[in-house]
Amino acid sequence: MRKRSINYYALITTLALAMATAGLWPGAPSSDLLTPEEASEFNSCTTQNRTFQEGEEVTYKMFYNWKFVWVAAGEVTFRVKDMGNQYYLSAVGRTYRSYDPFFKVRDTYECYVDKKTMLPTVSIRQVEEGKYRLYDKVTFDRKRKVAKSLRGKSKETAEIAEYPIDNCIHDILSIIYFARNVDFADMNPGEKIPIDLFMDKETWPLSVTYRGQEEQKRIKGNGKFNTMVFSPQLISGEYFREGDEMKVYVSDDKNRLPLIIESPLSVGSVKAVLKDYKGLKYEMTADL
Repeated sequence: MRKRSINYYALITTLALAMATAGLWPGAPSSDLLTPEEASEFNSCTTQNRTFQEGEEVTYKMFYNWKFVWVAAGEVTFRVKDMGNQYYLSAVGRTYRSYDPFFKVRDTYECYVDKKTMLPTVSIRQVEEGKYRLYDKVTFDRKRKVAKSLRGKSKETAEIAEYPIDNCIHDILSIIYFARNVDFADMNPGEKIPIDLFMDKETWPLSVTYRGQEEQKRIKGNGKFNTMVFSPQLISGEYFREGDEMKVYVSDDKNRLPLIIESPLSVGSVKAVLKDYKGLKYEMTADL
């Protein structure tokens, strides 16, 4: 396995998985979300968007901790565009110019999702981290139950391979917005929810543990918020140690936006803090 300095890929992955948990919290107004009965549709690959809209844009500031020193490394911005019968989702991660001499990152994640199902049709990742390069375009063939991956160091040198998938599989961006439309209102602290996604040539089985509510959580630069707290399970390996869990503080309102994401890494730890947002479908009511 390759080793990279701050591993910005792990930062974006951490944030995206954390955002995916935003839809898995209890107590949201059921009139706008799927009821527990309707949540069975999660398994049958159909849902309707009730929580986000064209023009939504959310930015997070990313920090890396090394030997008790927190370093502002860069930012990640998530955007939504309406493309007719599909949504175009994107996440763009960049290190700050002041950090570039240490480890320069220019990452772009893109995904097209079907409006009727909220399932991905095409997923594209373009990664530039230090000297590392990756181009990965995945086309989801639901009829054949395969993901066709055009993958390589660049688009020109990429090669095609196919991998088996379940019909309901998501990619790292689509699962964020799909999960935001599922309400598990009867969850109790300690309960776990499985989440599967396709990434890096395989299906990743994950789980999320609901930890309860925390009121008046201070978010640097944003004031205090009422929050729900979750701990997504992480898979040990290059990025995370055995038994590692991240902690996610989610706004306790209809937007369900992650406000702070804290996660250990195999070396050091990372933190994502909400910096700015606009174009939300609902007024932010969790702030105090």
